[in-house]
Amino acid sequence: MTPDPAPEPTGVDRTDHADRADGADFADRADVVGRAADAADVAGAAGAAGAAGAAGAVASDRPFGLPGRPLRSNPFMFGLTGALGVLTAWLLVQAIAGAGSAIVLIVVSLFLAIGLNPAVEALQRSNLSRRLAITIVFGSVIAFFVVFGLAVVPPLTEQTTGFARHLPDYVQQLQNHPLIRSVDERYQILDKIQQYVAGGGLATQMFGGLLGVASVVISALFSAFTVLVLTLYFLGSLNSMKETAYRFVPRSRRTRVRLLGDEIINQIGGYVAGNLIISLIAGVVTYLFLAMLNVPYALALAIFVAVTDLIPLVGAVIGAVVASGVGFLSSVQVGIACVVFFVVYQQVENYWISPKVFKSSVDVPPVATIVGALLGGALLGIVGALLGIPLAAALLLLAREVVLPRQDRL
Repeated sequence: MTPDPAPEPTGVDRTDHADRADGADFADRADVVGRAADAADVAGAAGAAGAAGAAGAVASDRPFGLPGRPLRSNPFMFGLTGALGVLTAWLLVQAIAGAGSAIVLIVVSLFLAIGLNPAVEALQRSNLSRRLAITIVFGSVIAFFVVFGLAVVPPLTEQTTGFARHLPDYVQQLQNHPLIRSVDERYQILDKIQQYVAGGGLATQMFGGLLGVASVVISALFSAFTVLVLTLYFLGSLNSMKETAYRFVPRSRRTRVRLLGDEIINQIGGYVAGNLIISLIAGVVTYLFLAMLNVPYALALAIFVAVTDLIPLVGAVIGAVVASGVGFLSSVQVGIACVVFFVVYQQVENYWISPKVFKSSVDVPPVATIVGALLGGALLGIVGALLGIPLAAALLLLAREVVLPRQDRL
C-alpha cells in the first residue's frame, strides 16, 4: 500500500519555512563572521603585542619616547604656522642685529681655530694626542704674543708718543716745501692742521680724552681675551662640532657632505694660516728696509704694514702710503726709495709669495676674490673683508661639485 503523499504546505507554511531557512543561513553566516572576528581579534592582539614590543624596543633607545602622528593641516593651522614663522624670523633678525659684536668675535674665533687646526693635525700625525697637540699649538700662540708684546710694546709706545710729539714739526717742514707752500698760501691748510694738532683737537676727537683712550684699551683687551678663549674651545671641540653638523644630513648623502665639508674647512684653514704668514713676511721685510734707511719709527711702521696687509685689496696700499709718507718726512730720496720698495714688494708678494703659500689650500679666481672682499667688507667691515675670500672659495667649491654636475644631468 503506497503511503499518501505529504500534504502540500499552504502559503503561510511556505513562508514560515522560508523564514526559518533564511534565519538558519543568517545564523551560519553570523557564526562564520564571529569566528573570523575572533580570529582577527586574536591576531590583532598578537600584532598589537608585537608592535608594542617593537615600540618598546625602539623606545628603549629613545629615552624621550617616539614622535606622534603628524597633525592634520587645515587653513587655520597653516596661517598660524606661517605667522609664527614670520614672527620668529623677525625676532631672529633683531637678535642678530643686537648681538652683532658678539657674533663677530665668535666668527673670528672660529676662523682662527680652523686656521690653527692644520698645525694640530700635523702634530697628531706625529703620534701625539689631540689634547697635547692643542696644548702645544695654543701655548706657542700665547708665548708668541707675550714675547711680541714684551719686545714691541715699549718701543712702539715710545715711538708712537714721539711721533705724536713731533707731528707739529713735521707739519712745519711741509710748509717749507715750495709746492706745498704755494697750495697753502691759497687755502691755508697747514696752518689749520698745525693749530688743530698743537691744540689737542686731534686727540680729543679720536679718543674723546683720557676716558676714551681707557675705554678703547679695555674694550680691545676684553675682545682679545674673548677671542683667545673662544678659539681654544672651538679648537678643542672642532671634530665633535663637525660630526654633530654632519648628523643633520641624511645618511645616504652623509659621506659626500663630509668630504665636501672637510675640504671647505681645509681651504679656510689654509687661507687663514697663509694670510698670517704673508703678513708676517711683509712686516719683517718692511722693518729691515726701513731700519736700513734709518727711517724713524721703523718698528711701529712695520707692524702697521703687517696688520694692514691682512686686509684684502686696499690693506697693502694703506700701509705703503703711511710708511712712504713718513719716509718723505725724512727726505725726498728716502721717500722715493720707500715708494719704489713697496711697489716692487707688492709685485713679488702678489705673483710669487702668495701663489707659493696658497697653491695647495685656496683656489679662488681674481674676480671672486674682489667680489668676496667687497661684499664681506660691506657687511662686516674689515672682518668681513678678511672672511669674504675663504667663503667665496667655499661657495665656488660647492658650485663646482654640486650645482654644476646636477645642471649637466638635467
